Order: sequence, then structure tokens, then C-alpha cells
Amino acid sequence: MNAPHPDDEFHPPLDDDPERTETCWFTFTVPAHKLSGQLYPFFRPNQKVMAGGVYFWNDEGDQPWNCLYAKNFWHLQMPDQPLSDIVCPNGISIRCLEPLTRYAVGYRDPDGNDEISVDLTFTAIAPPHYLGKGHLDQPGRYEGRIVLHGREYTVDAYGFRDRSWGLRSQFGRGIVPKGPARNGYTYATASPQDAFHTITAWRDGAYESYHGYLIRDGVWSKLAQAQREVLARDVTTGYPTRVRVTGVDALGRTLDAEGRCLNKLGVPLNPNMLSINCLTEWDLGGGVVGYGEDHENWTPAAARSFFRDYLGYARL
Repeated sequence: MNAPHPDDEFHPPLDDDPERTETCWFTFTVPAHKLSGQLYPFFRPNQKVMAGGVYFWNDEGDQPWNCLYAKNFWHLQMPDQPLSDIVCPNGISIRCLEPLTRYAVGYRDPDGNDEISVDLTFTAIAPPHYLGKGHLDQPGRYEGRIVLHGREYTVDAYGFRDRSWGLRSQFGRGIVPKGPARNGYTYATASPQDAFHTITAWRDGAYESYHGYLIRDGVWSKLAQAQREVLARDVTTGYPTRVRVTGVDALGRTLDAEGRCLNKLGVPLNPNMLSINCLTEWDLGGGVVGYGEDHENWTPAAARSFFRDYLGYARL
């Protein structure tokens, strides 16, 4: 293997701020079984501690206590290992096989519980898309197997990964410093020829894109502008059930994709972000159908306000 790219490794902290954070998120699905999974290690290098979240869910559970599997450990000792070849104390393993392109990812329950094992390989279908100097997003294909509650699932489907490094506070009115109190993270991949991704922020009553791409007929281009719209919500949880993304890329090509959410999970991925994750079947137009995810992210305060109002709960 060639030497790992610097963005496959931990970045030297720019200062001694204890909230300097690195994340390394892998998300994958088995659409035929409406099954989703994600591995989400969360590192605080200056504190030498980390968290490790692992979640699996289908269409029969929507909370950490009733989904297929959920464990999130906080304040674990950060391993003295490179990020390109690491085994975390919560059981997540990551090994870079080809810089910025291929990764072996796995999981074993640290409590010795044999209800789950994960052995997957991620292979990128496009280069990373950078947001500023501290974040990247990348679509790819996952192959391998998951064993969950004694049942083996073959994985051969498109998914995603992202990385971030910078300040990530547990406090504040925004999900990230100077960010909104709610945003969206949405992607779909039908093939290496047809895909899209967008990160949207809630501004002036709408989800407006500030980062994303469109791949059509194998040609990649940044999104010039786009919007995410929630068309319908579940009446018992308020979680999205149908979403739409429209926009235009830098080449002038239009995007109009409608998604049907096949499952949903509400989970606090970190103390200042509640994330509602949905495996989504996307109609990309022209007979092209792909799978991906729609995430709706909230600060806890913003989520309490919106969902209590939406569900008709009384204000105290």
C-alpha cells in the first residue's frame, strides 16, 4: 500500500482547545432488508479521549432502545495508533487499504456479545469532496458481510463516508460553531454514473444547500444551489417519510429527486446533535432509481421545540 494520505490520518491540533475533534463516519445499507448501519468514532485528541457509536436499524424500530443494535461509548481512552490502522476500544476497526479510496471497516462488540459482527470494504466511486479545510464527503460501494442476531447479511450496495477535523462544541445554539440549529445531510447513489449529495442549512424557513455535488452520465459537478424539502412526516414521531431535493449544478444541469424513507432512527450522535437517519429510495428522474440516506440534524433545544409543537404536546 502507498503511504496514507494526510487526511487518512489524525491531523495535528491547531491549538490546545479541548474541543478539537476528529470524526470518521462510515454508513452502509442492505436495501432489500431495509437495513441500515453506521460506525461513528468521535475523537478528542487534546483530551486523549474518544467516543464510539455503532447503530443498526430497520423499519421496525426508530429509537436507540428499540432498534436492532445501538451502543455509544463516551470518554474512552484514545488509542495510540494511526487513524489509518486503528482498533478502537469500543470495537470499531478501520484500516486504509488505498489512500482516500479503499478502507476495511469492522466491528466487534466490546462486551463479548456475539449478536453482531461487521466485516466490510468501502471502495470510493468518486474522489472526496472537500468543504473548507476540515471536512470531506465521499460516495462508495460497500462489500462484505454483517451478522446480526444470528442472521448473516451480504452487503453489496452503495453507501457513504465522511471525515471532519476542527472544533466541535457540546455547547451553543448551532450544531457546529456559527452553524444553524438544524440542517440536512442527504445523498443518493444509483451507480458511478448517477448520484448526488447535499448538506443543507435551515435559513429563512427553508433548507438551503451550501455543499454538494451532482453526478450525471458519469460527469461530476459541484451543486451551484439546491434545496431540501420535507414533503411528509410520520404522524407518531414527526420524522420525515418523504423528501425532495431540487437544484442546479455548476454546469447548469438540474436536479429533481424525490425520496421515500424506508426506515428511520433518531439518535444523539453527539451531545449537541440529534440526528434522524433514514434509508431512502430515490427517484432521480428518467427512470433512474438509487438508494441513499436522508438525515435531519438538530440541536437538542431546536428538536424539542419543533417536535413538541408538531406532535401537539403542551408547552409548560
